[in-house]
Amino acid sequence: MADDELRQLVDDIGRRSYDANFGKRRLPEVFDAELWQNLEETGLTRLTTQQEAGPGESAVVLAGLARRAAAVPIAETDLLACWLAGRAGIEVPAAGPLTLAIGTGGTAAEVPWPRDSAMVVADRSGDGISVGLPADPQIGDVGYNLAGEPRGTVRYDTAALVRLDAAVGDELMRRGAWARCVQIIGTFDAALELTVAHTSQRVQFGRPLSKFQAVQHSLAAMAGEIERARAATDLATAAVTEYGFAAAQADYAVTAAKVAVGRAVTPVTTIAHQLHGAIGVTVEHQLWSATMRARIWSDEFGSTASQARRLGRLTLAADDPWDVLISCP
Repeated sequence: MADDELRQLVDDIGRRSYDANFGKRRLPEVFDAELWQNLEETGLTRLTTQQEAGPGESAVVLAGLARRAAAVPIAETDLLACWLAGRAGIEVPAAGPLTLAIGTGGTAAEVPWPRDSAMVVADRSGDGISVGLPADPQIGDVGYNLAGEPRGTVRYDTAALVRLDAAVGDELMRRGAWARCVQIIGTFDAALELTVAHTSQRVQFGRPLSKFQAVQHSLAAMAGEIERARAATDLATAAVTEYGFAAAQADYAVTAAKVAVGRAVTPVTTIAHQLHGAIGVTVEHQLWSATMRARIWSDEFGSTASQARRLGRLTLAADDPWDVLISCP
């Protein structure tokens, strides 16, 4: 399927869910079973693991659904849980959502959608990573993150887990970091679209807000931050497509993207809310779903600060730091 056709399909499916849930957002978010069924019927839930699609196609799905505030664990299912189970030689349910519990010593915190999904455990105790499907996970303390997505604490038995080397765990975190970058770009696009529409329609002193020079400057600054983040994310997507997620080139590009996207979150979300005024902070407003996802996702799979430190270490460890600064190593 061509990217344009895939993008249109994802947008059509996501928009139907988005329109159906307009004004109905609650805390915590409720798993969108109808959306998941539509995605499953079109083969989009396991695009890379069952349909043999590449990261480029996966990025279209991740960004498109994030743009529509889809209440489903799409990245967790395909790119993370299915892939990790495959590396461990473990069978997962052929259908339905999956989630990933990343923990140590039999406990994982902040597990996404823990009561709505089958669970794959990734225990990172010691030097490697232990993987498996817990027979009887103990799910407790289920709350929600800043975006309203359910997050819970899970306790599991480590005895039957399959042990893999540390490189698999590193790739898992890299995959998660890349997915969050792509998803944040989707939320940025939603925030910009909503902000442009609001400032064009809102009239003050007899003319639309978008006609005021200060507002135009703010919109330009917002768009500039988004495009800078998008360029870094596109580079990361190109790197993982060409070299694979395990390669050093992918490691560098994804780390750089996570830093660039993370640094854009505050100015993009701040400008969006400033130009919307008070209505933008209400949970029922579409902007809230976009900006809160961007804020919480930027801290997952490595915060901006931790990724910046890591990027510095990668640069210092290179044979020629200048080459690292101007291109992938």
